[in-house]
Amino acid sequence: MTGRELLDKWGLPDLAGNGRFVSANVMDSLGNGLVLAFTVLYFTTTTSLPLGAIGAALSLGQLLALPTPVVAGALIDRFGSRTVVIGANLMSAIGFCAFLAADAVWKIVAVQFVVQAGSSIYWTSSRSLVLLAARRRDHARWFGFISALRNIGGGFGAAVASLAIAWGSEWVRALVLANALSFVIAACLLAGWRPATPERAPGPARPAGGGGYGAVLRDLRYLRLVVANLAYVLAASVLPVLLALYITEVLHASAWLVGACMVGNMVLVALVQTLVARMIERRRPARVLALAGVVNAAAFAVFGLVLAVPGWMVAGGLLLAMAVFTAAEMLSMPSSSELSASLAPEHIRGRYLGVFQLSWSLGNALAPAVLTTLLGHGPAWPWVVLGAVNLLAVPLVLSLGDSALGDPALDDTAPGDEAPQRHPLTDTAEHR
Repeated sequence: MTGRELLDKWGLPDLAGNGRFVSANVMDSLGNGLVLAFTVLYFTTTTSLPLGAIGAALSLGQLLALPTPVVAGALIDRFGSRTVVIGANLMSAIGFCAFLAADAVWKIVAVQFVVQAGSSIYWTSSRSLVLLAARRRDHARWFGFISALRNIGGGFGAAVASLAIAWGSEWVRALVLANALSFVIAACLLAGWRPATPERAPGPARPAGGGGYGAVLRDLRYLRLVVANLAYVLAASVLPVLLALYITEVLHASAWLVGACMVGNMVLVALVQTLVARMIERRRPARVLALAGVVNAAAFAVFGLVLAVPGWMVAGGLLLAMAVFTAAEMLSMPSSSELSASLAPEHIRGRYLGVFQLSWSLGNALAPAVLTTLLGHGPAWPWVVLGAVNLLAVPLVLSLGDSALGDPALDDTAPGDEAPQRHPLTDTAEHR
């Protein structure tokens, strides 16, 4: 079996010429895993500020960064996605270096704003980069591969961070510097990357022909995708917000189950995501995303039913629920990313992706308050509401139809090739 056949068997994309891009994603995900999950603990370890003040400062910094995707979208259309991602990585590096001097509430607000802004700009831009790396029919594979890659890097970074925290505050400070360095390395790798698909030359600050955010807001089809994606964002928030609280405080189960669920999710995504991407690459992404909503609802039903099972069945029920939840995640992540990029016209794709990223920023900001409030009203309420919201997203996603907007960047043929009969993103006849 040749190397290319082996890559194809495991659902991996053609990586030729994209080594720097892949390495940059590894470094970026490693950096996120190193510190972002331990931000609160970092400031409680290295400052004398009360926990409430630290939490309030971090929340305020994140709220101030919420509009960042809107700014990022305009920058992408003006300067190109690769340039903007490089700037976002350097911004994150500066923000993490500034962690070392953040010993007052206002300083924590400032550094949290910088770090969150850099992260939002990165995520707004990164989907366009995948289209630059992809060749012909492997868009779904690339989105799945990057999702698995970032999961592995983030998990490894979190494991290293756990060790550093156990060793003491000096190691935590060294961890922050190493984290900043990882973003600098990622920026340098992207600067030296020459993508397979050349990026369109940067356009004017205000695109002609009815461009800008007005065009996005008039595109009701794309706005339906943005609204539907809020359901998937709330679903994804179960892991960082609700899972540990539900297992330990509601079910009174052992804390090791939290770790088992988290590790199981990470391992499944790392090992199976590319195979799932291979399975769905010939399917219409809107239908795959709708299926993910149904599978999410099934997972939340199992999470809720665990409340009614005997104690000896709780562990098995939770692991089953987690497996179904992970399956939905592996279906939704590449499909939503693919749709968000493919439904956007190329000349103002940045603005479209900026609006799409707002669904993630807003959903992540709302999730802690929404999920904990629902849990306060009763242990079953979060699962009932999450299941209902994901089922309501299904008709919204299906209403997107079968065809993407025309976009030369998504064509299947290089100049001189025979035109294919089907489009990889839509499974419909190709229109040029």
